[in-house]
Amino acid sequence: MKGILNILKPAGMTSHDVVTFVRRLTGIRKCGHTGTLDPGAAGVLPVCIGQATRVAEYVLETDKSYRAEITLGTATDTEDASGMVVAQKDAGRYTEEQVLAVLKDFLGPRLQTPPMYSAVKINGQKLYERARRGETVSRPARSIFIHQLDLLFYRENKIMFDVTCSRGTYVRTLCREIAETLGTVGHMSFLLRTNVGPFTLHQAFTLEELQQLHKANKLKEALLPLDTALSHLPVIKIDTKAATAIKNGNAVHLDIKSAGNTLWRVYGPGEELLAIAKVKKNMLLPQKVFSNR
Repeated sequence: MKGILNILKPAGMTSHDVVTFVRRLTGIRKCGHTGTLDPGAAGVLPVCIGQATRVAEYVLETDKSYRAEITLGTATDTEDASGMVVAQKDAGRYTEEQVLAVLKDFLGPRLQTPPMYSAVKINGQKLYERARRGETVSRPARSIFIHQLDLLFYRENKIMFDVTCSRGTYVRTLCREIAETLGTVGHMSFLLRTNVGPFTLHQAFTLEELQQLHKANKLKEALLPLDTALSHLPVIKIDTKAATAIKNGNAVHLDIKSAGNTLWRVYGPGEELLAIAKVKKNMLLPQKVFSNR
């Protein structure tokens, strides 16, 4: 069994808990998720099984979409509802136009400092481990990109919005920053991940649905092919002779030019995914070869 399960992670489970569930369900040890979702959050969590774990890194690079809620007036040490209250301030009264103006300022490229309660490693130690010991350390800011930020509603001390952002964006930090820009404090009180690249919420399976499919011996019907994770890469189709060379990890001559470090999906005459490759000086250079056994 190989492929990708698009799973709707429930709130209250860690991403690792979901992987453990899939391992027990399938009996396959080689499983891995494609980007941690906080225990208190729900939403899309693609889990790669078998050979599909080799494309997990490409899912990690894709943009993600979320629906989030900010509660104004209260800040926590974790920047979400699971943490301890560290500051309180009048939630303020704003017009919808004021909120929209602030959200607009967050669009595009920006720098964001990872929260202390995160899995980012500094000097080999995860930040959340140091945070639990009461430590605070300097963290370098990271480049992120906010593609879209849409206000859904603003009522009393609650702001609900949809956001599409680059890899590495902490939505709870974004919530804190929005609150502070408004002139108050705040924390993320709700988070739902609605998209991870091509994997969408409305196509995701709950754990209960996967159990039912397993009992009916139909779990394979929920598996997506591993090239689903590569849909953002352009396609090259090659003949049988070239396919044999690529399968053996050898470069082949191809009358095609490619700019920069663009990666390509390589398919053989039987429409099977053979490899991920680069093109350099009219040579197709396999970077990752897939077995179809």
